Amino acid sequence: MSTTLVHLLRHGKVHNPGNILYGRLPGYRLAESGQAMAAGVARSLRGADIAFLAASSLQRAQETAAPLAEQTGLAVHTDDRIIEAANDFEGTAVGLHTFRRPGSWLRLRDPLRPSWGEPYLQIAHRMLAAVYTAVHEADGRVAVLVSHQLPIVTVRRYLEGRRLWHDPRRRQCAVASLTSLTFVDGVFTGLSYAEPVAHIAAVNDPDAGPDVEEIVPPQPQAEAS
Repeated sequence: MSTTLVHLLRHGKVHNPGNILYGRLPGYRLAESGQAMAAGVARSLRGADIAFLAASSLQRAQETAAPLAEQTGLAVHTDDRIIEAANDFEGTAVGLHTFRRPGSWLRLRDPLRPSWGEPYLQIAHRMLAAVYTAVHEADGRVAVLVSHQLPIVTVRRYLEGRRLWHDPRRRQCAVASLTSLTFVDGVFTGLSYAEPVAHIAAVNDPDAGPDVEEIVPPQPQAEAS
């Protein structure tokens, strides 16, 4: 029997003093705290038998993968099947005022798909394809894929047989967290979740003003669990 572990690593804290929903926009780097998170996750995986390392092409994912690449000597495979979800609100400072504007209502008409961005099922399918590539490449060993919150949560819900639309406020996917998938002979058997660098505060660089977090449009209330 061959047991393969695939870690889905969310990138570290991004420097984002403008409170922008940055999505796939270029130029959003890790904050100093995010760099510390990336280094800390690499240390937490020291000794793991990592055979395959991939990241999306976005700067924050590549920077999060860098300490692991240095530690393991592996090249970082760029795979945009694990890139951030597309979002029509990308590049804007999203807040409650956004959803009061009549111009936004058409985008918000169907939260189950969702109508403001890439369909959940499409996200799940592309993520799953990347995961199975990692299972093949790391057969019997460990793979790490550096991705983004919504894609990680979506493929997790897909594998768990849960509905894909959900309340973003209840996502279990902190910055620099590990959602770890286990496969036995290529068959998914379960997952675990860990926050190895939870002790590092997710803050912007000190001279950038107050900290901000990624903001996503509101979605239907999640099921009780």
